[in-house]
Amino acid sequence: MEPLASISSLASAGGQRSAGWQAQLRVDYVVNRVAQTHRGQAEDQVKQALADQLRVYGVVPNVKQMAIYAQAISALPEIPPNTHR
Repeated sequence: MEPLASISSLASAGGQRSAGWQAQLRVDYVVNRVAQTHRGQAEDQVKQALADQLRVYGVVPNVKQMAIYAQAISALPEIPPNTHR
């Protein structure tokens, strides 16, 4: 599955990184994980999952940004169960 958020520009080598780049990497990681586990679920459930997992990584969620992510993730179709054994 393709990740939703691109982190390539944030993870590049070199000393020219903007302030907050580590927090943004954590946000990208959590959004991608929640997009895989909570897609198609209610927006409130997605918001709660984002907030819970971001706090685990020490990131205080931005309420407006999390609402945008939650809306996009809840609009995704659910992943069908894996029938391969």
